Amino acid sequence: MRPTEPLPLHHSWPLYALREHLSPVLLDPTIARNDAALAERGLGLWFCDLRDNGLRWTAGVYDIFGLERDSDVPRPLSVSLYAPDSRDPMERLRGYAIRHKRGFTLDVDIDQADGSGRCAMRLVAAPVLDAAGEVVALHGVKQMLPHGTPPSRRLDPTIFVML
Repeated sequence: MRPTEPLPLHHSWPLYALREHLSPVLLDPTIARNDAALAERGLGLWFCDLRDNGLRWTAGVYDIFGLERDSDVPRPLSVSLYAPDSRDPMERLRGYAIRHKRGFTLDVDIDQADGSGRCAMRLVAAPVLDAAGEVVALHGVKQMLPHGTPPSRRLDPTIFVML
């Protein structure tokens, strides 16, 4: 696992800070709305519906995980690709985010399904609230990181990995 302890509060942030944590993607709206441009930069958007744990990913997330683009990926498969020392902190922060309606940022290692090996990824996640204020989904950005990238609490626009 890449980040330092203690978890989860070290990596947790309030929902009002979402734009700040996603600002590198939001700075250029042509990139934020362009799946291919995101993927070329090692970025992908994701969404997880908590009712059925259904996942929706843009191309960049499939590339990071080493999976065929547009394939059906059950959440248990995606979770199994997290390196063992990254999986537990990710699941703990996910649970904390849902319970406390907070976002989080975590650097993790992924064992790519296509056999390409292990890669580093920055995971930015935030809950989606319904009209009653209940958490119904999680969404965010995943960013491939070069090896040796220092841990951070947000996306870093200076370290785009060109795929």
